[in-house]
Amino acid sequence: MINLQILETFEEKVATELLEKAALAVLKHEEQPAAVELTIVITDDAEIRYLNQQFRDVDAPTDVLSFPADEVDPDTGNTYLGDIIISYPRVCRQSEAGGHAPEHELELLVVHGVLHLLGYDHAEADEKETMWAAQAEILAGLGNPLQNPG
Repeated sequence: MINLQILETFEEKVATELLEKAALAVLKHEEQPAAVELTIVITDDAEIRYLNQQFRDVDAPTDVLSFPADEVDPDTGNTYLGDIIISYPRVCRQSEAGGHAPEHELELLVVHGVLHLLGYDHAEADEKETMWAAQAEILAGLGNPLQNPG
């Protein structure tokens, strides 16, 4: 189950189907069981800046944050993978700077975030190569021309 939380300001601008489709594409690509859950939050720069400061000690907004949980819900038995937080204003700025649709940027960030929840990282060159390859394959399957973060 994909839980969505979209700041009211952006509700009319963000297609929930796009978020769900992108997240499900990653789960399918990574052969995750159907009984996994995660949350995608679409927010603003102020909120993501606050979270970035609190959890990464970086006092600046960013495009996407992932908070892996990998916990089991005792009521359902489903694995809760974690939370992905995306700044919609950042989506718009990065898509404009890159000359592509905001929807493509949003898909990219959802894919990127879910891969992080599943343990992918890009701190080291070999990790980055592996993550970028998975990301590019998933995005291609979605018909998205982007391959790496904004």
